[in-house]
Amino acid sequence: MASFIEIKNLKKHFGDHNVLDDISLDIKEGEIVSIIGSSGSGKSTLLRCINLLEELTSGEIYIDGDNATNGKISKEKFREKIGMVFQSFNLFDNMNVLANCMVGPIKVKHMDKNKAREEALKNLSLVGMEQYIKARPKQLSGGQKQRVAIARALTMHPKCLLFDEPTSALDPEMVGEVLDVIKSLKEMGLTLIIVTHEMQFARDVSSRIIFIDEGKILQDTSVENFFLHQENERIKAFLQRFHQL
Repeated sequence: MASFIEIKNLKKHFGDHNVLDDISLDIKEGEIVSIIGSSGSGKSTLLRCINLLEELTSGEIYIDGDNATNGKISKEKFREKIGMVFQSFNLFDNMNVLANCMVGPIKVKHMDKNKAREEALKNLSLVGMEQYIKARPKQLSGGQKQRVAIARALTMHPKCLLFDEPTSALDPEMVGEVLDVIKSLKEMGLTLIIVTHEMQFARDVSSRIIFIDEGKILQDTSVENFFLHQENERIKAFLQRFHQL
């Protein structure tokens, strides 16, 4: 299986604060990787670096074999391959659901309007939101907004989707519907990188778990080793808060 994302010696500082400290990762095509750790450990910053929303302090990121950090290829080209679903949805409030899903393919990929509509409807149907195409975001629940955000990301035909705590802004009863949609993406062969606090979900869906602590990768291992054969005391203490051990 070919590497889709390679991260080499990534460091990210905000002023004097070292948020990511010498991160190196290799993520294969089709892998589903959950990134776990305490709040403030650097998980979301790592995703923003992968999607080129943050300038690296040092290090390199390769996406689909190309160097994404030397400036020779535009960030927009790489973002066509990598979609991001934010915890705060980031939908356009002045557009209805269908328009939210069509605007990216038309503006960025110069897709024909009819083709963009067809793709948007297909993906809205996939996430169970086809009956809401005329609704504005303010008329939707948090779970519905997040499902629209996933459909919007899919309409760009990415090879990889990044999820930044996709359920953290949701009421508890809405969490399940979004997690079910993400689980369904597993069958599509996409590479998924998910920052989450949902331990059972990570356990069910992931092929691999990465635990970040204070900006460093403390563990990169299989789901079974992480949850069932955990020997690291720091991670054991973290997991015990979620009643998993």
